Amino acid sequence: MGFSLLMKKASLVGAFFVSAIWLSGAQAFCPAPSGLTPVAVQRVVDGDTLRLRDGRSVRMIGLNTPELGKQGRSDEPFAVAARKRLEALVAASKGRVGLLPGKEGKDRYGRTLAHVYSADGASLEAQMLAEGLGFQVAIAPNVDLVSCQQAAERAARQAGRGLWRQSPVLKADQIKASGFALLSGRVSKVQRNRGGVWIEFQDSVVLRVAPNVLGRFDVAALERLKGKQIEARGWVLDRSRRGGLEKGQARWLLPLSDPAMLQTGRR
Repeated sequence: MGFSLLMKKASLVGAFFVSAIWLSGAQAFCPAPSGLTPVAVQRVVDGDTLRLRDGRSVRMIGLNTPELGKQGRSDEPFAVAARKRLEALVAASKGRVGLLPGKEGKDRYGRTLAHVYSADGASLEAQMLAEGLGFQVAIAPNVDLVSCQQAAERAARQAGRGLWRQSPVLKADQIKASGFALLSGRVSKVQRNRGGVWIEFQDSVVLRVAPNVLGRFDVAALERLKGKQIEARGWVLDRSRRGGLEKGQARWLLPLSDPAMLQTGRR
């Protein structure tokens, strides 16, 4: 994930987030619907993924936490903290959680996509976001709770909690690797063609709204973005590795599937 490039490793000794006490006010975000069936959690895989006792892996909708180190890579800042905090929240819920499945029920890895709630009806995604231990993400069609999740993240951002203590926002020219990133920059060009709408950041990063999701966006508003300062988030792809990079094209591509992944006026 790109945001790790600008963040120093955070010490976990005595950190505030290992407590199982709910953050004040966080329970107000994304309250649970009635009638959820509790399921037993076998273990917490990382800050946004659970393994259930029935064998299912559950990927929490709307939350993306820093990556734990794999294949010789170091843990990203706050990755261990996010896992420990989710473990504490599950333990406080006596190892049982309620699931609200997404409209799209599984991801490409076969994991169940669901919103996860504690025994007392608090959203675990919103709790993690409100403590600054992950980023809000919107991946259509599982976007029903975007507004309340954004509010939870905004509370953490304004208070400088967790990963917001030091800004994780990157400029377009600071992208050095594929992965999740939060970018800020001024739009140098907007183009629409058969491939969708393309929004360029100073020739180094291009955002793409594909034709199949264009109906979710205000296309006229996208076309007016030239010259404006915007913030975008999502999974950056390296087009040079796919053999599809032509001369003059931006190396880094960030696909957008929902308007919530793009904001104007951010610096």
